[in-house]
Amino acid sequence: MYSRGSNHRLAGSAFRSQVSVLMLTMFASMASIYVAGRLWLDSENRVYLIKELDRRTGQAKSAISVDDTLKIIACREQQKKLTALEMELAAAQQEGFVSNHLSENKGTPKKKLLAVVGIITKFGRKNNRDAIRRAWMPTGTDLKRLEAQKGIVIRFVIGRSANRGDSSDKDIDSENMQTNDFIILNNHVEAPEEHPKKTKLFFIHAAENWNAEFYAKVNDDVYVNIDTLGATLATHLDKPRVYIGCMKSGEVFSESTHKWYEPDWWKFGDGKSYFRHASGEIYVISQALAQFISINRSILLSYAHDDVTTGSWFIGLDVKYIDDTKFCCSSWASGIFLTTHFNFKKEEKRTGKPT
Repeated sequence: MYSRGSNHRLAGSAFRSQVSVLMLTMFASMASIYVAGRLWLDSENRVYLIKELDRRTGQAKSAISVDDTLKIIACREQQKKLTALEMELAAAQQEGFVSNHLSENKGTPKKKLLAVVGIITKFGRKNNRDAIRRAWMPTGTDLKRLEAQKGIVIRFVIGRSANRGDSSDKDIDSENMQTNDFIILNNHVEAPEEHPKKTKLFFIHAAENWNAEFYAKVNDDVYVNIDTLGATLATHLDKPRVYIGCMKSGEVFSESTHKWYEPDWWKFGDGKSYFRHASGEIYVISQALAQFISINRSILLSYAHDDVTTGSWFIGLDVKYIDDTKFCCSSWASGIFLTTHFNFKKEEKRTGKPT
């Protein structure tokens, strides 16, 4: 009996031990699941926090000041303008002697001018200007009629005296009040060494104030046949970047006492010869080139002479050079010129009017 009771107790004890082990195993499993779940949630939180931190840190790095924002807006606006300008330059408007242009200020079509002609003059040359007015440049209502019918604007171009407001300035102002045919460059001081700069300022002013196919520079001792000039330019309307004139080269003078001395002579190499350029009596550039000058005005270098200076701006550009003998002084009456140095006595005999 004793033995059987002992066996029962041992069996009960073993059963309770198995139950205890089973319970511990269950609790251990539940604890493991609980801990794993918490770790998983913690990892999710960590990932979220890291992403949020990266996002906010990235925003902090990209934050800019109000001034920087305004600069960016200004740059974008400038880029838009440049893009629009490039599109305008690329659009070939070939609609005859005078093409149509849609004005930005009005909804009605406005004729695009054929050419703006700037006659470069200076103080003390009123006789030249009066001779030109009598010979080939219309005045008053005829000047306006030329603009309206043939699309050609003609103006004398002059700067201001170094002594602003002196008798030279007053004489020009008085003359312009009577004739209304001047471009007065108020920011330019008249001086022989500033002639190339004056030509550049003319192209800038003309390009900004007149929408034309071409812009021509003429000296005030040149006779121009306006009809021949207009007909010649009309044949080049299909060329977006064109440079027209009597093309030449020539010696570069390094002696400071020489009339045609070039301070930058050393830039032209050992041969001392200028590159090909249009003679300074008269030459014409297309609208794209005039706008190029206007846009890059602050970085365009000037040499001693305006014709060389203008020619230097187009080196390296995709420009069509037109060497036209009608622009040469040897063309005489058959071309644009009668003479490159206007003969006042001949003009007086032809018109019967004193100069």
